[in-house]
Amino acid sequence: MMRTYLWILLFFGLGSACAQNRAADSIQKILKSEHNEVNRVHLLNALSDAFKPSMPEKMRQFGQQALELSQKIDDKKGQGDAYINLGNSFVLQSDYRKALTLFQKAKEIFETENQSDPEVKIGLAKSLGSLGIIFSEQSNYTKALEFYLKSVTIYEAIGDQDRCAKLFNNIGVLYQSQKSYYKALSYFAKTEKILKKKQDPILGVTYTNIGNSYMGLGQLEKAQGYYTKANAILEKNEDKRGLGELYNNLGLLHQKLHNDTAALQAWRNAEQEFTTFGETFGLSDTYYYLAEYWKTKGNTANSRSFAQKTLTLAKTNQVLEQQMLVEKLLSELAEKEGNVNESYRHYKAYTQLKDSIQNEASIRRGVEAELNFEFDKRNLLQKEALLKKDLLIQESAKRNRLQLIYSVLIAVLLFGLGFLWYNRLQIKKTLTLQKELAEYEQKALHLQMNPHFVFNCLGSISSFIVNNGKESAVKYLAKFSKLMRLTLEFSKESLISIDKEIDALQNYLELEQLRFNAVFTFTIEKSEEIEDNMGLPPLLIQPFVENAILHGIVPKKHSGVISIQFDVVDDQLKCYVTDNGIGITASQKIKEKSVSVHKSMAIEIIRMRLEKIASTTGKSAGIAINELTQNGEVLGTEVVLSIPLQFLEQ
Repeated sequence: MMRTYLWILLFFGLGSACAQNRAADSIQKILKSEHNEVNRVHLLNALSDAFKPSMPEKMRQFGQQALELSQKIDDKKGQGDAYINLGNSFVLQSDYRKALTLFQKAKEIFETENQSDPEVKIGLAKSLGSLGIIFSEQSNYTKALEFYLKSVTIYEAIGDQDRCAKLFNNIGVLYQSQKSYYKALSYFAKTEKILKKKQDPILGVTYTNIGNSYMGLGQLEKAQGYYTKANAILEKNEDKRGLGELYNNLGLLHQKLHNDTAALQAWRNAEQEFTTFGETFGLSDTYYYLAEYWKTKGNTANSRSFAQKTLTLAKTNQVLEQQMLVEKLLSELAEKEGNVNESYRHYKAYTQLKDSIQNEASIRRGVEAELNFEFDKRNLLQKEALLKKDLLIQESAKRNRLQLIYSVLIAVLLFGLGFLWYNRLQIKKTLTLQKELAEYEQKALHLQMNPHFVFNCLGSISSFIVNNGKESAVKYLAKFSKLMRLTLEFSKESLISIDKEIDALQNYLELEQLRFNAVFTFTIEKSEEIEDNMGLPPLLIQPFVENAILHGIVPKKHSGVISIQFDVVDDQLKCYVTDNGIGITASQKIKEKSVSVHKSMAIEIIRMRLEKIASTTGKSAGIAINELTQNGEVLGTEVVLSIPLQFLEQ
């Protein structure tokens, strides 16, 4: 099975080293005679850009000079361009953490400048597109698509077809990474149509991506045809990064075609290109393919050697998914050699790197194991019955061997009792394991909520600080710190008291009141039926309150009211979150018209948590979201959360 990786185009064209040197020499001559500092900033940024993609150190040298001079004369556009050039220099060396910080700074600068200025628009589009690249490399495809679409909207508005082509390519790569190959091909076709008109050398990378999609679809002849086209263009333009990625895929293609010699040669070529260029992400992919290849050939020594190289690079690059795959591979290799301790060590590392402790596959395996156990049990009981029947026949036929028959029967009975005892012990262990797995899975889903909650709060703080004064921001941060303290305390518990949940909701709603200038009021009530030791999982209510504010009250813009009520009904804890906002239908229409691409995971995670609660307790749990209407008029939205009654341990 082919693994899908991203091959991303930076926002610049590729040219020969000689052409780049000529352009750099020309700019340097002009720079020597230029004394106007604004013009010098522009020339230094152009000189930094001229050294792409082959000389990242030179890019950084002149980009830093442009940044320092632009800061000195307070040239905001020059600063933004310098940050982008510096970020690209780090992208070329796979240092995405530094690049992300620099692109973010560029984005912040261009967003605060005059948006009617075409240069500001281009700078903002570049920074957005560059952020999309970073998120793509980090496999955050939803976030990457959001930035790409924002960037391409700007480029389409100003008629910049060249950069639209690069963004179409990147969007295609995102869909390819998610195995939506036909959708990916539609975007690659847009890229090819634009680049073909001017014979742009980046077309080589696009052909590689088209070949990848056809290989994913199993159309190997088409894939090989596009790889051949890509190879000709990439070699002509000495694009080492592109060649390395192409050779990686040629290796996979030849492996599928059972041409081992060609596959190994392709990966050796990829290693050479990546090593020369200093590209560690692509090199780690090459080593992983070689590790998998040698494993299939039974050469554990070679497989382990390349797996260790992959693991070292994956840790350096902080690619957790690749670390997880390599740890699993190393565990399998050690197990194959009979090294139990080493296998366990790698397997433990593998399990710790998994996003969730258990998944549906593990549950299915548990069910299958249980079914196999029951099948073996029935077979054994059947054999026991047959043995008893044989003994009775022998007893009636050979009475002189009665003592021996009794001895055999007693032995069989003892064996049966021992088996039944062992069977009960195994069933008990299985049930205990299933319970623990359900609890761990619920805990994992709870921990997924915390980053989502903190990310949304930090977004609120950032927005508030930008739009309000220092004193208000300090007040906001003070409340936020209290909320974070509560959140950290909650993360240690599977259940918290109703009063603690109310305290956290109170704090959160006060924060949002500050943020939205008291556009709403709120009430929180609990029934007298609720006992002090009743509990509920933490961070279960807050996402619904957040949705009520952002999608119900804020669009309404005035006189918002949010009501939160806790009650006990039919042995269930009920939580009602009611708002007088615009309602579900209107909110969905607003989302459909929105340009930004955002996928909220909070509600889905809560549904999964409720499923785990239900499976653990054996009682029903669920969510009901209703639009409140009267005489055809929308009055707001009501969310009803139902969970089994649970009590805190004394």
